[in-house]
Amino acid sequence: MSHVGVPRGTVRKRRSLALLTTGVLTIPVLAGCSSGGEETSRGVPQDIAPAARETVADGSTANWAVDALPATFNAFQADADSATTRITGALLPTLFPMDRTGQPKLNPDYLESAKVIEREPRQVVLYKLNQQAVWSDGREIGAPDFVAQWRALRGKDSAFWTARNSGYERIEKIERGADDLQVRVTFSKPYADWRSLFSPLYPKEITGSPDAFNDGARTTLKTTAGPFVLKSMSKSKGTVTLARNPRWWGDKAKLDTLVFRAVPAKDRTQALADGTVDIADIDAATADRITLARRDRGSNGQPLNHGPGSEVTPAQALRSWAQAHGSDEDAAEIAQAAREKNRKAVVAYAAEQKALRDFAVRKSLEPAYTQLALNGESGPLADDRVRRAVARALDRQELAQAVLGPLGLPAKPLGSHLALAGQPGYKDGSGALGEQNTKEAQALLADAGWTRGGAAEPPKDTKAGSEAEKKGGKDDEAEAEKKTAGDAEEDKDATSGKTEKDGKKAEEDSTEDSADSAAERKKADQAADRDSEDSAASRDEGLYIVGDDDKPGAPAPATVGSASAVHVLAPARTAAAQGTVLLRQAGVLGEGGAVAATDKQPGGAAGAYAPVGTAAPAPAAAKGQLGKDGKTLTLRFVLPSGPGSQSLRSVGDKIAVMLEKIGVGTEITKVPDESYFKDHIASGAYDLALYSWPATAYPATDGRPIYAKPEPATDGSLLVEQNYTRVGTDHIDQLFDKAAAELDEKAARELMKQADARIWAAAGSIPLFQRPQLVAVDKKLANVGAFGFAAPRYQDIGFKNRQAAGSPADRKK
Repeated sequence: MSHVGVPRGTVRKRRSLALLTTGVLTIPVLAGCSSGGEETSRGVPQDIAPAARETVADGSTANWAVDALPATFNAFQADADSATTRITGALLPTLFPMDRTGQPKLNPDYLESAKVIEREPRQVVLYKLNQQAVWSDGREIGAPDFVAQWRALRGKDSAFWTARNSGYERIEKIERGADDLQVRVTFSKPYADWRSLFSPLYPKEITGSPDAFNDGARTTLKTTAGPFVLKSMSKSKGTVTLARNPRWWGDKAKLDTLVFRAVPAKDRTQALADGTVDIADIDAATADRITLARRDRGSNGQPLNHGPGSEVTPAQALRSWAQAHGSDEDAAEIAQAAREKNRKAVVAYAAEQKALRDFAVRKSLEPAYTQLALNGESGPLADDRVRRAVARALDRQELAQAVLGPLGLPAKPLGSHLALAGQPGYKDGSGALGEQNTKEAQALLADAGWTRGGAAEPPKDTKAGSEAEKKGGKDDEAEAEKKTAGDAEEDKDATSGKTEKDGKKAEEDSTEDSADSAAERKKADQAADRDSEDSAASRDEGLYIVGDDDKPGAPAPATVGSASAVHVLAPARTAAAQGTVLLRQAGVLGEGGAVAATDKQPGGAAGAYAPVGTAAPAPAAAKGQLGKDGKTLTLRFVLPSGPGSQSLRSVGDKIAVMLEKIGVGTEITKVPDESYFKDHIASGAYDLALYSWPATAYPATDGRPIYAKPEPATDGSLLVEQNYTRVGTDHIDQLFDKAAAELDEKAARELMKQADARIWAAAGSIPLFQRPQLVAVDKKLANVGAFGFAAPRYQDIGFKNRQAAGSPADRKK
């Protein structure tokens, strides 16, 4: 979660480029790095019912469902969420919004031009503002607004409670240009992602003082500069109402009013049917209902083959009628009540289906990807060979097909951590890890010491992880380097006894990374042993281990929250506003975003994967589960328990079966949605987990804290930033730093592709698929729906006029 554990007043601390002064290690070309080139990547197009502005009627109101009312209107605070992002997009300047290909594109409503005009001795960017651009109070947008925002976000004044400062700390000064409409920004260090800055841009009245920044923008925005202005926010009604901006100089907003309404996921279908909302992110089940409603349009009131009672067979219906009209009065009364309840449910369902006919399902792929995270801080996954074995056991195509195929979306596994298909920088780098291969996965596990009879062996005086096998000699150290982040072909050669020239080069390049992590792994393994001893009670909480039953000698799962000594630093630019959206993308909040209660299952504790008393799987020996030093190879797999997370749990079940085939057991635990990130992902109390990251047009800035090598703090805790897998290398950090300072876009993209290959090889994060995006939209609305990468043009959204809509009148709200 992008802002979990971020204290107020904390700014993201960027690592010094002094790293580079020690010598940038040469990154060799990784064999088999790509199965596809950048030129051939294609994204799924957006689905927004595009219409020319002249075909859209003026006036009316549209209601847009959001997860919850925004906690703040200040997008730079730690508790900014998806509603903050959505609403401020209609109110404030975004200088370079993403277009449909995921690239930043100059917004002519605010800028005439913006470009780098000097590179030496300092990088200088000159912004030329639109001459008509003014704040809603009539004041020109200008250099004072840029200066105030820079001073608030650069991280030098702790009085400003800011969650992110990426890029602003590199600015040396901001000056007025040749006139008031020019802003000259000089950087102390080169910054390739300068287009990410000043979006959204706030007026100096908000960013000019700590009080206004911290509190003034939490519940209101008195001064704005978008096609809409903030009219009101009602906590009792759960609405934020925007009105057309009378001072807007661009294309006039088609809608009179745009209302953002908080609607929990479980209430979305009802809200659509009631006409409470016109636009809503939905899950696959609601999408199916809308599809069925439109299919059944000509049923003329005939019974439906879906909904309440549709599963009742003729024999069951006859039996129910007989009981309701039988001589046994008590049984008849019960049967009659049940039949009446079902009749009312059928009537209500039919009414909802009739109303849902007015909606269309807009489909695309969300600008976010779902990954399998492997926590490399402690336990078996501290050994990179075990991580790579887990990764190579996965059939990513099968997982993508299971999620995307039924929706009619392209079911292709994602090949990059730093770009999505269709973005200019996309290239499949998964070859650095290797394709799915059961034999290779088993060989990696055997090389790491996990064997069929290992669970019955007495403990040895060794530590888990490839570093344990290092004896201190140069030969042993070089051998250990074969297991660090590097070429996937090196793994194959190491396990089969072969060594090639390119493998030797990768070993030399990786020596520094592996040596640095030896002490960390030793400490992590000791912590894992303590965690296991402290958690014996977990087995009684209704969970079970896939591939292992509750027999004596089996290891107990680690206690939740055992890895408490972790600092999560403030996040990067894009991810800071992704708190709620990240949960929804991960499946924690479902498509609608409401936090749901933990599942209740008979016979077990709330949130259990299977209740106590569920038939246990076959014994570990029969399943072929591996062991080492008297312990079975069992990984804690944590998943959210809410009703909106069914798809995510289904993916988790499939992964568990895939791992079982190579002898890896998975202890699956469902946990309450509200604690999923804070108490498990951010704190490190997991081995495997599923969650998502949003796409970005600025991977060098936004990707670095996600994949940066964790660093020990002075108090012995771990600084993880957003790298919740705790897996990283100096090489990866260096590549990010070089890309962030590289002003040549092509060269920067090449550096990011190299970094992506290294991230694949480290096997801490395994991208699975881009998330589906399903949006229910009133079919009379145009220019809104599944936007994909692109930011909405709020001024173009509206109801089609009578001729375009083909109906006698526009829908009025």
